[in-house]
Formats: sequence, C-alpha cells, structure tokens
Amino acid sequence: MTYRINRTRLWESIEHSATIGASKNGGLDRVSLTDSDRQVRDWLKRECSDAGCIVTTDDMGNMFARRRGCDSNRSPIVVGSHLDSQPSGGRYDGVLGVLAALEVIRTLNAFHVNTRHPIEIVNWTNEEGTRFPPTMFGSAVFSGARSKHDAYEVKDQYGNTFLHELERIGYRGPEVCGDHPIAGYCEVHIEQGPILEENHFQIGVVTGIQGMRWYNIAIEGIAGHAGTTPMHLRRDAMVGAANVIERFRQLSIEYDPSAVVTAGSIAVSPGSRNVIADRATVTLDVRHPNRNSLDDLERAFEYEIEQIQNKFGLEIRLDRILASDPVEFDPRCVDAVRTAARSEGVSHLDLMSGATHDAANIAPIAPTAMIFVPCAGGVSHNEMESITPDDACAGTQILLRTIFQYDEILS
Repeated sequence: MTYRINRTRLWESIEHSATIGASKNGGLDRVSLTDSDRQVRDWLKRECSDAGCIVTTDDMGNMFARRRGCDSNRSPIVVGSHLDSQPSGGRYDGVLGVLAALEVIRTLNAFHVNTRHPIEIVNWTNEEGTRFPPTMFGSAVFSGARSKHDAYEVKDQYGNTFLHELERIGYRGPEVCGDHPIAGYCEVHIEQGPILEENHFQIGVVTGIQGMRWYNIAIEGIAGHAGTTPMHLRRDAMVGAANVIERFRQLSIEYDPSAVVTAGSIAVSPGSRNVIADRATVTLDVRHPNRNSLDDLERAFEYEIEQIQNKFGLEIRLDRILASDPVEFDPRCVDAVRTAARSEGVSHLDLMSGATHDAANIAPIAPTAMIFVPCAGGVSHNEMESITPDDACAGTQILLRTIFQYDEILS
C-alpha cells in the first residue's frame, strides 16, 4: 500500500503558522524568543499533543514531539527544522521542515502505521540567530559544538540575555540539552537558491553543506577636512573599504566558481559628508564546499590586505569570528532520499547546500540527510519568499518515504 500525505491539511497548517507573527507584507516577523515565537511554540505543542505525541523541551528550548515506535529500546528518528524567522522573513524557511514532520506523523496515524523506531518532530531554537547571534544555537549546543553557558550569556541589542528571554517565554525545559539520543535525522527545507527551479527539478537530494567563514575587517585611517586635505595626503578608510570589497569579490571570481564572497554591511566613522573617514568596518561572509579552498582564500585575503594598506597608508585587520567546516551527509541517508524520490517518480537532483542549516550540527553526531524543495526565484529571508503547495506536498511525501527507509537501514 502507498501511504499518501494529506496535501490540503499540510498547506492549511503552513498557512495557519503564517498568521502567528505575520509581517505587514505577507511574510513573518517571528524572531527567536519573542512573544510570537512563544505563540507558535504553544500552537505546535497543542497540534503535536493532539496527534498523540509526547512533547518535551530541553534547557535550550529545543522541542521534541515523540510518536512511539514498536521497539522502545531504539533511539528515535528525528525530523524537523525551526519556526523562528528573520525580522522580515518568509513563511516557509524552516517552517516547512517542522510542519512536514507534523504531517508525516498525522499520516502515520491516519493509516495506523507502526514503525520500529520512535519518530520525533524537532523545533530547534534560534536557528536564524538574528536576535542572538550567531546562528543555530539550539542544535549547536545539542551537538556539543557550542557551550551552553556561552549561549545563555549572549545578549540582544537591548541587553536581554538569551537565558532571560528563554525563561520569560516559558521554554527552558527540564531535559539537559544533548541528553537526547538520535538514531538518524532528516530535514526538509526550501532550497533558498535557484538551482532546482532553473533546472526544473522538484526535489533536491542534499549531499552536504558547504563551509562558511565570517570575518570583521577593521580599517583605520586619519580623519581630515574634505576640502583642504590634498588627495595624495589622505589616509581614507572609506577608500580602503571600497578597495577591500571589490578586490575580495574579484578574488572569489578568479579563484573558483564555487566560492561565494559577500560584504554584507559597512560602518563608517565619523560618517559626515565633509570629513574623510578615519575608520570603516566591513563584514565578510565566505563560503566554499572545500575547507582547503577556504584556507587558500583566507591567505589570499591577508595578502590583498597588506597590499591595500600599503597603497593607501592604512591599518587593516582581518578577524575571523566564525568558522563552519563543510559537512558531508551520511551516504546511506542520502541514498534513502534518492530511493524515496525514485519510488515516487519525482524528478530529483543531487546538490550541495549553499546555506547552513541545523543539519550541519547534527551530522557529526547522527546519520543525517536533507530534502530540498524549490522556492520561487531562489528568494528567501524575504517576505516575498514563495513555494507551491505541490512542491511542499512532494517534499513531505519524500520525507515520509525516507523515514520508512531510515526505519529499515538504521540500527
């Protein structure tokens, strides 16, 4: 018998979720540990309880909803993602993964299907990292990649600590984060890129996640009068920033088409129209599927910085503030997704994720894979983010099939 998920029920759940923390332009403003985050957590808890799941929460606020398996000694197969959003984010990023998992549980219930492993839905805390940077607090502490104490002490722009806000919304649970076994993990997500749509594939079989490094670049010059300081005597931090941004961009193009380099923000002091800038700070996001290539790019950046500071009489410092190595997913789990897609007759493509996800933290501690569905124009982290009900349904159906595969191949 072929078990089919309920397309209408899935889409209604997604649409209802979008009413909690809805932004004015049709997206979401559901930043982690805000009142709207609490409201959507409360709603998910009710829905999971109504589906017969036992809901627990750990002391990082990660939520787990367990459907019992036939063998209580087996660790659970965990499926899900996150429900927090960017301040002006889309209604599907992360949400699809959690609600696809909920629909899988409802489908198993509707057809009275028993699995050997327990099946659990997870909602990871603070995946976006907008309010409490950096990203993926919940899964990082769970996997041991980050200290719980350090996470607790991180403050938002108003001075509120992560711990204070977690307790304020009532989601610091009794379970110790990380003391929760996982037999295997799978995450459905929108692609957040254009490859599936452009190549007319309905499912992405994600083989891994590319590495990422974040840098702060501090550029020191000397302030001066805009009208009286000759050009050849200037030590202009803004000019240094412009050269850094353009040269780093060009390096990524020259080095490898797989490299992506983004200067996401710039701050300039004193910020006056008629004063030469004495300081500029540039943020840099660098990604590549290979760690050695990331090392090569970093060395190239350091060389270019030396050239630029000598040319313009500046002092420039490159500080790496985050490093996430490339992740390769478990071949058995990746193949389970391929098998599921073939069984459903759905067009699929192997690809590496350009964005990072909670799956990157879970992969080192449990067999992991991901399923991508297309999003219109590759747009995400944007209120215009859009997917179709058909693609959401296909991704969820592949998740259901993948879980059956996991239930067979994982011990």
